[in-house]
Amino acid sequence: MQKTIDEFLEMQPVVMKRLQGAYAKDRLAHAYLFEGPAGSGKTEITHFFVKLLLCESPVENVPCETCRSCQLYNSGNHTNVLFIEPDGQNIKIDQIRELIFKLNKTGLNTGRKIYVIEQADRMNNSSANALLKFLEEPEFNVTAILLTERLNALMSTIRSRCQLVSFRPLSRPKLMEKLIADGMTGSMAATVSMLTQSEEEAVLLAQDEQFAQARKTVLKLVEVAGSNVHEALLMLQAEWLPLFKEKEDAERGLDMLLFAYRDIASVKAGLETARTYPDMEETWKQMALQRSFTVLSKQLQAVLQAKQQLPRNMNRTLLMEQLMLNLQEG
Repeated sequence: MQKTIDEFLEMQPVVMKRLQGAYAKDRLAHAYLFEGPAGSGKTEITHFFVKLLLCESPVENVPCETCRSCQLYNSGNHTNVLFIEPDGQNIKIDQIRELIFKLNKTGLNTGRKIYVIEQADRMNNSSANALLKFLEEPEFNVTAILLTERLNALMSTIRSRCQLVSFRPLSRPKLMEKLIADGMTGSMAATVSMLTQSEEEAVLLAQDEQFAQARKTVLKLVEVAGSNVHEALLMLQAEWLPLFKEKEDAERGLDMLLFAYRDIASVKAGLETARTYPDMEETWKQMALQRSFTVLSKQLQAVLQAKQQLPRNMNRTLLMEQLMLNLQEG
């Protein structure tokens, strides 16, 4: 569902003020670089901004939604707007060449032409250099918008030719509030909001049966690891490893494990911070009584160390077995 102007302003007040201000004063750049984490609203605000630039009858720097341009854009049929996204792993040079060719042609509609490059950091060297030449000699009435979650992965020469617009992450309390308002349980909202800043991804996680099972497995392992190392090692083989087979899943599993120990440490310290697992509060209180701050600190460090070792292509079974021993020793 399309967001209202008030929702955009709440989501990214600084970005919206800057873009609407540039439009109102007719001080538009020829190229923008929207950077920020997933879920920060880059794509949605890009659509708003593109529509504003094309709108025939904007009202207080907001698209009217009723003119021919707005209707064409909403239907995905505006010929003056071109979108590019990775073809496979990368954005290839042929995609950039085709883009430039189309922008140089006379469009069916007069006025501004806009091109949007999603995941711009996925351009390979050839495509990035082809775009750079185009950026160095900007065409009149052509606006570029590049989107990225990895600013430093873009060529510095491309970054220098764009006006940088940084999107701040959506705050966790606001994300939780939205998820709960849409019907998600408070405990699940608390967990998924620690793993992503994207409302859409958070909803998908919460609806995923495998994720629900992963959450249960993490919590069970925390309880077992602190009391019986042999039971923890058996559970590792029977339940953990089959669930967290892929590298990405293993990383998420360790994150979830880390957040559980953070919860316990927060409970012991008497901090009123939002827990990742609020439904485990009573269990965390019991575990906090049984552990010193020194032990909890060592357990947190053990999980962090496992997270650091995971990308080094170590044997994951051995990595997790060592972690169970370290948690017990802690």
